[in-house]
Amino acid sequence: MKIIILGAGQVGTTLANSLANELHDITIVDVNHEKLEQLSNRFELRTVTGRGSYPPILRQAGIEDTDMLIAVTDSDETNILACYIAHTYFRTPKRIARIRSQRYLDEPDFINKLHIDLVISPEQLVTDSIRNLIEYPGALHVLDFAEGHLRLVAFIAYTGGTLVGHTIATMAEQMPQLKARVVAIYRHNQPIKPTGDTLVAHGDEVFILVARGDLRELMKVLRRLDKEAKSIIIAGGGNIGKRLALTLEKQYHVKVIERDRARAAEIYQEFTNAMVLVGDGSDDALLKNENIASTDIFCALTDYDEFNIISAIMAKKMGAKQVMALINRSDFGELFESGYIDIVISPKDATLSALLSYVRRGDIENVHTLRNGAAEAIEAIAHGDKNTSKVVGRVIEEISLPKGAYIGAIARGDDVLMAHHDTVIESGDHLVIFLNDKSGIKAIERLFQVDFTFL
Repeated sequence: MKIIILGAGQVGTTLANSLANELHDITIVDVNHEKLEQLSNRFELRTVTGRGSYPPILRQAGIEDTDMLIAVTDSDETNILACYIAHTYFRTPKRIARIRSQRYLDEPDFINKLHIDLVISPEQLVTDSIRNLIEYPGALHVLDFAEGHLRLVAFIAYTGGTLVGHTIATMAEQMPQLKARVVAIYRHNQPIKPTGDTLVAHGDEVFILVARGDLRELMKVLRRLDKEAKSIIIAGGGNIGKRLALTLEKQYHVKVIERDRARAAEIYQEFTNAMVLVGDGSDDALLKNENIASTDIFCALTDYDEFNIISAIMAKKMGAKQVMALINRSDFGELFESGYIDIVISPKDATLSALLSYVRRGDIENVHTLRNGAAEAIEAIAHGDKNTSKVVGRVIEEISLPKGAYIGAIARGDDVLMAHHDTVIESGDHLVIFLNDKSGIKAIERLFQVDFTFL
């Protein structure tokens, strides 16, 4: 496809890299010429300097014969206006906009009239992600597939847990009633192909696909030392902090720390049960006074990576049982994820996953970017029959998957099937595939494209 990306920030740059590597024709537009020059030296793409909402700049970028416009600048207004111009004046087939402000999102009819095909709200995506993690203590990721029938959960194996020192086959023997399958293991940041004989070691990052109804029981067995959270402290009363508190306050004891007094007073009016404290989330006296040592979860969710890192580390050292930090910079995430910070929340990865789910071809229904973009979990739909499809009517061991790709589970209607070598794929099946080598993405897309004779 021919795609124009507006915005060369972290999301735009990562998306451009991902799509350019998949042989799409990419043009990226930004007002920062130096940033664009760096991108053109690193990736196979075109660059245009200028504001993406200006029609002449869009023409220069090739909007007149572009298949898709993806507007991910830092300005909601620029993204909205660019999509409107692309539809009204250039009839661009597909238009995507990243919109942060809830004031816009609260008016769906307004968005529809602007002819935006897909709205990406990073704040809502991050809020939903954190909410899932709080619901399942001990998990690093909790991701939905097949309309919620399947979930991918990741956790760190620890000494004394069910898996460390045992093979993967042991898990199946201990939990025969659960529909679950290990689809990936990372040891010292390197992928290990999971087989029944694979021995799990302390510190391994383990990814398991599980039927949604079995997830809580699975977590009880694998992370039996973790208890359900009751008390939560959120540092930062911005859009994400406020949204998260609103979703949690009826079920948990929630406190929000906000340094700006006016903002604290504003969000306090919206809460029913959550408390609001005026102060600094990295103030050790404040944290001690709020009994951080007995707090189940501390979430650092300000707009500043450095502050989130410092406050989360302080909370952990002072006794918080689990700490999460919102971190935008990739290098920060790699540096701290295995240290004092239990979970790093990446708005970039959440946004990229939503974008890729829409952009992918070949009946790719859902995409989740993992491990800072190095791996992906993909949901693909099988269509056709044995004559028109490369997967339908075949057992899994007959399917030519690219290196590093594993079919973990299948959603067939309301049923969930764990994938085995002799499982036969049927038309309409939703297959969840874990891919630890992104060079195989095009092969996956081609695998699920049906022959032109399919109607």
